[in-house]
Amino acid sequence: MSQDAKAPPAADAASLPQPPRSEDLPEGLRLVLAPNPSPLTGAGTNTFLLGREEIAVIDPGPDLPAHRAAILAAAGRGRITHIFVTHAHRDHSEGVPALAAATGAQVLGFGDALAGRSAVMQRLAAEGGAGGGEGLDLGFRPDRQLADGETVSRDEWSLTAHHTPGHAGNHLSFGWGDVTFSGDVVMGWSTTLISPPDGDLADYFRSLDRLTALAPVRLFPAHGPAIDAPLPRLAELAAHRRQRTAQILAALRDGAPSDAAALAARIYDVPPQLLPAATRNVFAHLVALSTLGAARPEGEITWQTRFSAD
Repeated sequence: MSQDAKAPPAADAASLPQPPRSEDLPEGLRLVLAPNPSPLTGAGTNTFLLGREEIAVIDPGPDLPAHRAAILAAAGRGRITHIFVTHAHRDHSEGVPALAAATGAQVLGFGDALAGRSAVMQRLAAEGGAGGGEGLDLGFRPDRQLADGETVSRDEWSLTAHHTPGHAGNHLSFGWGDVTFSGDVVMGWSTTLISPPDGDLADYFRSLDRLTALAPVRLFPAHGPAIDAPLPRLAELAAHRRQRTAQILAALRDGAPSDAAALAARIYDVPPQLLPAATRNVFAHLVALSTLGAARPEGEITWQTRFSAD
């Protein structure tokens, strides 16, 4: 899910950010768009299919019978043998059980919905005061856990898993030649939602650095259009977060101690329906700043905690 896009209402799906057209996809790649449009998902979840005979599906999307039927139709006479999941949010993984049952495909991912969280986020989750967990598919369990850097190959395709947390602890991006499927960690039309304890700003910066080092020629996100200039986009996203951090620190220095909701209302210029997501992003910045000693919480960190500049 994304956060900063100033998108129109979900009902106007045609005007939401659209996926790549079929004629713009590389040979061997197909896309089926899930019918779950919203300001946070663009036109819907992009489900990708690789190969013609032994087919890999990336992100089956929500559990919608019409979408599952469209995936099976796109596979044609081929056999879906592998289901890769970038992360366990329901708009990506909820459709896994039914598709796996229909095809017998092996399900691959980093781990369950709680895997990959940093020590800081594990502590916040254990204390129960940080909220989060929105959209988590707690029933997700891959048949095969992929290690960072592990490659899975068939005659027609080869995918390498790269652990890219930040939006979610168990988030993987998948490299296919000089192309990377970036899930929700990098999108072209919006910045991603970072909502602790699922989201972790420090992890996010590391993932941007990781993707930059991979130097893909093209990124295919799970929502919206392809990114044809990945390196400038990655640099832009990092600069955006640093600018947001500076805004938050300036707001804390200029006023009384504030919580995430009050700071988001002061800093963000977004439609009202996106303010809750903006609040979660501000909270992620505050948690990171407190870890670095740049912001001081008043007591235990929860969504309502007020912070001041240190």
